[in-house]
Amino acid sequence: MSVQSVDRTLDILEALADQGGEAGLSEIAARTGLPYGTIHRLLQTLLARGYVRQESDRRYALGGSLVRIGEVAERLVGGWAEPYLTKMVELSGETANMAVLEGDFVVYVAQVPSPRRLRMFAEVGRRVLPHSTAVGKVLLADRADAAAVFGRTGLPRRTEHTITSVDRLLAELVMVRERGYAMDLGEEELGVHCLAVPVSDGDRVVAGMSVSGPADRISALNRDELAQGLRKIAHDFGVEAFGSGR
Repeated sequence: MSVQSVDRTLDILEALADQGGEAGLSEIAARTGLPYGTIHRLLQTLLARGYVRQESDRRYALGGSLVRIGEVAERLVGGWAEPYLTKMVELSGETANMAVLEGDFVVYVAQVPSPRRLRMFAEVGRRVLPHSTAVGKVLLADRADAAAVFGRTGLPRRTEHTITSVDRLLAELVMVRERGYAMDLGEEELGVHCLAVPVSDGDRVVAGMSVSGPADRISALNRDELAQGLRKIAHDFGVEAFGSGR
């Protein structure tokens, strides 16, 4: 049985997160469907505990008290992910990663390396922009505000293959949603290809899992067959970690 006030408080925090961490009262109301009075009352408690702060323009933003909780949660989720990432390594022969979206950046939270001598590494804790990575694409493909994210971050050219057109990226995100996986074809690092699949909590994409390796080895794999296997592993992880089987 859910507790209504707790549900509503979490709805507010999730609405702020969905808006990039900051929103006005009217935007929170539009996202949650809650009355202004209820939102204001719950925000006062969140403000007092440091989970929300109020900016000078009277907009609300996620507060510093969430950082400690988020860091601990990321470590736990990263640990839970390792057996599933190991299965991805066994399936593909390549390094497997998991990443989440923090604000407008992709952050790698777990990795299991390939047993091969020549292998790829993405340091856990590394922050990258989403437009040039496969995990970034699967994380943004589920977001209605992807264009706004690209507008805030810009689209710097990482390699000669990086997509730097918002229209092209948005069209690619449509393809990601349709086929259920994303590719990075040397867009973040020359000679490195990556295939990523989404992890869902049952309502939304909360993480991305990927395998990455030298371009020639990834290209030699059956992309659709590999994606199907990775999606099954990511689904199983989502059920365990986030209850996405509800």
